[in-house]
Amino acid sequence: MKAVVCSEGKLDVADIETPRPGPGQLLITVERCGICGSDLHARVHCDELAELARATGYEHFMRSHQRVVLGHEFVGRVAEYGPGCRKRWKSGTWVVALPILRTDGEPQLTGLSEQAPGGYAEQVVVQESMTFPVPNGLSADHAALTEPMAVAWHAVRRGRVGARQTAFVIGCGPIGLAVITMLKAAGVKTVVASDLSPRRRELATRCGADVVVDPAVEEPWTATPRKPRITGAADILNLGFDAMDRLRAVPKLPWWLAFRLAHTLDAGPTGPAVFECVGVPGILDRILTAAPPRSRVIVVGVCMQPDTIRPAMAINKELDLRFVFGYDPGEFRDTLHMLASGKIDPTPLITGTVGLPGVPTAFTTLATPDHHAKILIDPTSPTTTL
Repeated sequence: MKAVVCSEGKLDVADIETPRPGPGQLLITVERCGICGSDLHARVHCDELAELARATGYEHFMRSHQRVVLGHEFVGRVAEYGPGCRKRWKSGTWVVALPILRTDGEPQLTGLSEQAPGGYAEQVVVQESMTFPVPNGLSADHAALTEPMAVAWHAVRRGRVGARQTAFVIGCGPIGLAVITMLKAAGVKTVVASDLSPRRRELATRCGADVVVDPAVEEPWTATPRKPRITGAADILNLGFDAMDRLRAVPKLPWWLAFRLAHTLDAGPTGPAVFECVGVPGILDRILTAAPPRSRVIVVGVCMQPDTIRPAMAINKELDLRFVFGYDPGEFRDTLHMLASGKIDPTPLITGTVGLPGVPTAFTTLATPDHHAKILIDPTSPTTTL
């Protein structure tokens, strides 16, 4: 079969052996596959990523000298079952799957491991237990975005954003746009998005952002429609004075019980939720410096270089810092059904489609933020330009 092979940082279309499904696995014919920012990173930084993965207990991340078929955002049709499958779906059924296999008891990340070729190909192997039929006649283009939208859904869920709480999205690349879409699907009333690129700001508006700012002109923190209750440490101290004045004005009131109850219910003063979706050195420290006190910072962007933050800044503001990665099977399934029901519309994210021969051009184009967000691959298409 034909596939795009990555080796030593180069991408080439090659004829390779069609992968065979093992026990509990099936082969699907790829209809669409998205190009992810992780693929762009892996092409040039895979050795660094492999060392990070090894430090966390995963030994099989791709290396630069290997020949790897990238691609983990795919949709396709059932083609063939391996041994030991329940054969839940007929041949030709549209399906999506979590990009992970278990072979000989070892997990393999599809599209990021030499042992698990990905979706930049005519066919790809998936795990039957991690596969889901595409419901409701959902289009191939939209179904292919189940995986990246699930990443965003996981980030939003981990962010625990209340409907009345303001959410800031810093960086409006594909993952930032997906986070904006999922925040609005979760019912968050006010989403402020920030990006230097005019094109990305336009897409952020189309994804539902309520306020969009150019950080070179305006700080996102001052662009909220409603003035925040807390903008600095002095506001928190004054809230303490005001609360104590009121509580101690009532004779014999055990005022300390009010503070205990507030802690139990997590009902104290809070700042906004801030989603860091840039992933370059310096951004996280800038957010910690500028974000209002008691903010929750959710780190979604993947920074590949060493970075520096000032812990004392976060301590003085009592900021929450959460790092997120991936999703669970339930979130993946729920995302698929949100797409199929029309609760979320990923159309603004999709800005181009190429065939396998056009993948190198697509990678070059995606290196700059001025034109494209998410480019899909159609393995049957001869298209090489965007």
